[in-house]
Amino acid sequence: MKPPVTDTPLLPGFGSVKGRGTAWRIAGRYERRARNAVDDGWGSLDQIAEDDSTRVTRTEVIDEPCRSLLRANDSPDVPFELSINPYRGCEHGCIYCYARPTHSYADLSPGLDFETRILAKTNAADRLREELRRPRYTPRPLNLGSATDAYQPVERSLKLTRQIIEVLHEAQHPFSVVTKSGGIVRDLDLLAEMAQRQQVLVFISVTTLDKDLARILEPRASAPARRLAAIRALSDAGVWVGVNVAPVIPFINEPEIEQIIEAAAGAGAKSLHWTVVRLPWEVNPLFQQWLGEHFPDRAHRVMERIRDLRGGKDYDADFSTRMKGEGIWADLIRQRMLGAAHRHGLVREVPTLDFSHFQPPRAPVPATPPNQGELF
Repeated sequence: MKPPVTDTPLLPGFGSVKGRGTAWRIAGRYERRARNAVDDGWGSLDQIAEDDSTRVTRTEVIDEPCRSLLRANDSPDVPFELSINPYRGCEHGCIYCYARPTHSYADLSPGLDFETRILAKTNAADRLREELRRPRYTPRPLNLGSATDAYQPVERSLKLTRQIIEVLHEAQHPFSVVTKSGGIVRDLDLLAEMAQRQQVLVFISVTTLDKDLARILEPRASAPARRLAAIRALSDAGVWVGVNVAPVIPFINEPEIEQIIEAAAGAGAKSLHWTVVRLPWEVNPLFQQWLGEHFPDRAHRVMERIRDLRGGKDYDADFSTRMKGEGIWADLIRQRMLGAAHRHGLVREVPTLDFSHFQPPRAPVPATPPNQGELF
């Protein structure tokens, strides 16, 4: 699939935008119309490329109150039944992010818009209270940040994730959280207390130890050293922390598998988890454009190895293979992962969370209407 380029920026291979994973405002698959930039002979394309490669694109946060927050999951290859995502889109800008195509549902680009136009579920905590208070609600395995990172940069000011955890803490509702942000330590007070009651698991994604690679692979995520520091802080506080070596990209971060596991174990991680890179829908052309720009010397080899992992395809969504791949190279990655985990004492299984203390949270406090005099 090679969706067309929309209105203005930026043709594949034409520079980059500072601090962003892609400069390409690629058309979503539901867009009915698209425009392609054409060289008119007056240097127009060169001017567009020069202007766009030097500009800083600011993040726009769009309020998106939600009708419901909990989303049911029936995928057999993930270990939770409910998920919460406070944000749609992610400022981290990871080029490989499998959630990019979801921006198409909002008529936004899975490319640059995904990183720069963040939809925030501003009433998330109140909705969660309401849903947990329903008479028929039964607590089930719940994951926070399953699609986009709940601790992306806008969380510093909006604090939607903090508000959600406060509700889960009050209700003693167990949950897991996946993040690549060192910002999770902000909520260590709540997480440590829930960990004592066996009600929380944290998984930190460490994709590379190379800060220069991290800067182009996931430009606004925490630096590798900060993620390792977060693993140490969480572990020292008694929180179970697993390391996600995810995603594994052949010839890009794949050579670091053993080093990442060693560093994470040294920081206090207790379990190991991994996935191989997934290229659904618009992620595929975005990723290949990124490869050609940053790794032209090995772009062909990377894609050939990805196809080896996917039965000859760029991507296969089959539940039995989409996370780990298939074939000899998937087996080799598995052997390397398990061998390194064994050497450094990491396990594959995680503790069972304790749902026995769940209690519905308090009802949301209604907003107090202003006095009549305050209206003037």
